[in-house]
Amino acid sequence: MITKGIRGAITVEENTSEAIGSATIKLLKEIMERNNIETNLISHAIFTLTPDLNADFPAKYARINLKWKDVAMMCFNEIEVPNALKMCLRVLVVVNCSESFEPEFVYLEGAENLRK
Repeated sequence: MITKGIRGAITVEENTSEAIGSATIKLLKEIMERNNIETNLISHAIFTLTPDLNADFPAKYARINLKWKDVAMMCFNEIEVPNALKMCLRVLVVVNCSESFEPEFVYLEGAENLRK
């Protein structure tokens, strides 16, 4: 078994705990569904938020709502790049998998523009 990363991003409507939580759950559920992964296969997750999102920690919502209690998670600020997408939450979910696993990256809401 090896590990591979699955990238994802979503824009958040406003800088509130509720909006960050809702966006986090929506993004993580979509990543898990599209990649057909179970929580026990997740090694760790790294979240970043643009500087305009600081109302809450996305990892909290994964831990509470998705039961990621045994998943190591960290949250960081995204670097501030001029003209970069604002109000954006990004994640790197690292999973234990077979070599043949082909991750599908997930970009939702305004973050879809990151991969056009």
